[in-house]
Amino acid sequence: MNSFLNLANHENLTHYIQSGLRIILVIIAAFVLIRLSQKAISLLKGRLRLHAQQNLEELKRIETLGRVIGYIASTVIGGIAVVEVLHELGISIAPILAAAGIVGVAVGFGAQSLVKDYFNGLVMLLENQIRQGDSIEAAGKKGTVEEVTLRHIRLRDYEGSVHFIPNSVITTVSNMSRGFAYAVIDIKVPVNSDFNHIMEVMQKIGEELRQDDAFKDKITSELEIAGVEQMDHETAVLRGRFQVQPQAQSGVRRAFMLRLKNALSTEVEAA
Repeated sequence: MNSFLNLANHENLTHYIQSGLRIILVIIAAFVLIRLSQKAISLLKGRLRLHAQQNLEELKRIETLGRVIGYIASTVIGGIAVVEVLHELGISIAPILAAAGIVGVAVGFGAQSLVKDYFNGLVMLLENQIRQGDSIEAAGKKGTVEEVTLRHIRLRDYEGSVHFIPNSVITTVSNMSRGFAYAVIDIKVPVNSDFNHIMEVMQKIGEELRQDDAFKDKITSELEIAGVEQMDHETAVLRGRFQVQPQAQSGVRRAFMLRLKNALSTEVEAA
């Protein structure tokens, strides 16, 4: 009898040791696979960057897709590892899946926005609407995209505040980082001013700004003066614009406004 109990205890102990070793191997394998997948994604991103060279648009897309694919790979590998560990612990997966299915139906009605988050996120990635580093306006918030996932985008505004925007609430995206942008300049002047003279000064300042080493690579066209945009009995608005590199419009606009103010102030003082 004692021999039988000793044998049973020995077999149980052996079983527990083997299960423990298998669990450890599964965890190690999952860790290694995650590291290898991240390494493979990094190598693939490196090769794609070489083909993209200096194409900033393509580089942003590569970085964004790389982060999302890495997240998906880690989630899938981790999920499989959890299932294998549960199996080794003797926990049947079938009842859990069945219960999850029943609960999922009940929760699904309250989690429609979550499903919509992932669906919208997938569509935005496939259509290349938003990429990491883009300057965008979405859901009433404006700033620079710091992270894009299937669930949300992380946006940092000019004041440094971080906004987490669920993809399900994004219906319209205004992207200021595609191809080129316009630095639109509106000058409000008294209605009795010499509009032609002011526009000549604007044109001169525009040429000076294009020759400036700090801005010549950012401005891609001459100043285009549209003329009088608005006018009432007291003031008028003169409008012009530069075509500039993406995300350069604010800096170009501020520099132009400052130079124009200084030029007009100098004329008033000279008079």
